[in-house]
Amino acid sequence: MPRIADAQDNPVAASSAVAASGVAAGSTQASAANDFDARQKALDARTAENNYRYGVAQHNCYSKFFVNHCLNSAREDMRVVAADIRKEQLALDDEKRVEHARQRDEQAAIKRAQAEAEAPARAEQDTRNAQAYEDKQRQHQLSQAQRDAQAPQRAANEQAYQQKQQQHAIDQAQRGISPSQAAANQKAYDAKQADFQRKLDEAHQQAAQKAQERIEKQQRYQQKQTNAAQHKADVEARQKQAAEKAKQKQDEQAKQQQQQKQQQQQ
Repeated sequence: MPRIADAQDNPVAASSAVAASGVAAGSTQASAANDFDARQKALDARTAENNYRYGVAQHNCYSKFFVNHCLNSAREDMRVVAADIRKEQLALDDEKRVEHARQRDEQAAIKRAQAEAEAPARAEQDTRNAQAYEDKQRQHQLSQAQRDAQAPQRAANEQAYQQKQQQHAIDQAQRGISPSQAAANQKAYDAKQADFQRKLDEAHQQAAQKAQERIEKQQRYQQKQTNAAQHKADVEARQKQAAEKAKQKQDEQAKQQQQQKQQQQQ
């Protein structure tokens, strides 16, 4: 698995490298499995052919004078071929076990490397989550501090309002307005103030909602940009990894061919 050691410097490229290595490993495993299947079919065919020839030889022996000798000879020939097939079968079984063990080790190594490659990204995400939580807590504390700081002013405003109401009642009494009329006037005034406050609150709410929508729209746009850049980086990393893997495979095949030529010359 090439370039897995770069996980700390480039987690995205490392993760893509691990994925490409897994694909290449899967291709190698499929090739090995196909080779094993072909060899097993060949051995099975040889076994069937050996049994068929033995059956034919047995049949022919009964038409000869020395039947027992012919049968023993045919049986011996069949056993020689069967022993040779058995030897190749045992060798093939050993190779299968070795290949299966290698595949298990390779898959385990790929999973470990992928976990290591993705660890920085997970740690970064955890850090962002923790930072967002801390920012939210600080904002909450700031809002609470602002409400606490405004509490005296709200109390002063309430007291001033009560005093104004009392003075207004005194002024109405001095002008000869009856208590019932004053109450009706006050009720109409309160209703007008409540309607004004409701409209003001609705305007503030709509403004806050629009501001939030603008923020969310900007965040979605930024996320799309980030995803596009990430996808481009992943594709480039996979393409680079595939090219390196293909070159490495070609180099290995060339090296194996050179070794085979040297062995043949020896």
